[in-house]
Amino acid sequence: IKECAIVSDACKGGMKCINHYGGYLCLPQNAQIFVTNGDESSQRTDPIPQTPLNPLNPTNPQTPQTPCVIVCVWADVDECSQSLHTCNADQICYNTRGSYTCQCNPGYQKHGEQCVDRNECMLSHYCMHRCVNTAGSYYCECKDGYQLASNNHSCVDVNECDQTQPCQHQCFNLLGSYVCQCDQGYELAPDSVSYDQPKAKYSVCPSGLLFSGIIDINECDTGHECREDEMCWNYYGGHRCYPQNPCLEPYVLTSENRCSCQSAGACRGLSQSIVYKYMSIHSERSVPADIFQIQATNIFPSAHYTFRIRAGNDGGEFFLRRFSSVGAMLVLTKSLEGPQELIVDLEMITQHTVMNYRSSSLLRLTIIVGPYPF
Repeated sequence: IKECAIVSDACKGGMKCINHYGGYLCLPQNAQIFVTNGDESSQRTDPIPQTPLNPLNPTNPQTPQTPCVIVCVWADVDECSQSLHTCNADQICYNTRGSYTCQCNPGYQKHGEQCVDRNECMLSHYCMHRCVNTAGSYYCECKDGYQLASNNHSCVDVNECDQTQPCQHQCFNLLGSYVCQCDQGYELAPDSVSYDQPKAKYSVCPSGLLFSGIIDINECDTGHECREDEMCWNYYGGHRCYPQNPCLEPYVLTSENRCSCQSAGACRGLSQSIVYKYMSIHSERSVPADIFQIQATNIFPSAHYTFRIRAGNDGGEFFLRRFSSVGAMLVLTKSLEGPQELIVDLEMITQHTVMNYRSSSLLRLTIIVGPYPF
C-alpha cells in the first residue's frame, strides 16, 4: 500500500513522505535514502520502493526479503566551538548552517578583514547637544547650564537659582542660564551678581524730557528733520529717522514695513519675507524683562513652527522663550545702558509636514535704548 499517495498530509512539519514495504517514513527534506535487500552492494535511489516478492506466487517458492531503508541526515559542523574558523582575535564567530561568519564586537565595524572603531557621532545624532566618540562606544555632553537626563542622551535645564543660589538679591532661572535682579533702590554691579548703591537722581530735566513726572517730548509730532522718504521714530529722550522703504534687493515692499521675495530663484536660501519693527526701552532697565512677542499669523494644522534669534545677540543680551506652539517672547537678560541702538533678527521657520515644505520669515527688530533710566 502506497500510504504517501493515498494518505492525505501523511507527514507534517515540512517532512517528506517515503513509502516502503509495510509502511512509510517521515524524514527531513535533506535526508539521503538508500534501499538494500540485505546484500552488501547498496545504492542510493529515489524514494520509490522496490516491488517485494509475492509470497503466494507458486513459481517463486523462496521466502520474500523485506527491503532495508538506510537514512542519512546531514549534520552541521560547528566550526566556532571546534576552533575550525579563521576569525581574528577581535572578532566573534557565529555558526551558520554548513558554515560560519565573523562579526565585529559592538561599537566596531568591518573594514576589509579588520575591525575598526565605529564613530557613532558621525553616523547619527545620538546626543541632544554634543557627542564624544570613544573606542567602541560614545558618550553625550551638554552645554553649560544643562545636565544629562536619565537616558544619558537628552539635556535638561539646570536651575541654578535652586542649586547654587548665585544671586545676592533675586534670581531668575532661564533655559541654560540665569539672571540676577536687585531689590528696589539697588542696581547690579559689573559682575552681574552683586549690587551697588543707586546712582544719584537727576536734579534737572535732560534734553528731550519735560519735568512733570518726567514726560517725554515727541519730536515726531512737534518738529523733526527727517526727509520725505523717511519715517520719524520717537523714543524716550529723542527721535530717529528710518527709511520708509527699507527693502533691499531681491526684496520688494509689499506692505508697510514688509519686504517680500518675488523670485524663488533669486531668493534661494533666503527668508521669504522680512518685517521691520521698531521699539524703545529705558536705559538700565531691570532684567529679566519680556520686551517683544513674535507669533505666527497664518496657522496651518499640519505645520510645525520653530523660533530662534538669527542675529544680533553676540553679547547674549537676549533670550527667546517659547510660550506656545505658535509664539515666542523675546526676553532681555542683561541690563542695557543707553543711548544705543541694537538690531535683532528673529526668525520663524515653518515646516509643513504634509507637503514636506520648509519656509522662513524674518522679523528685524530695531531696539533703541534711551539715554536715561526713566
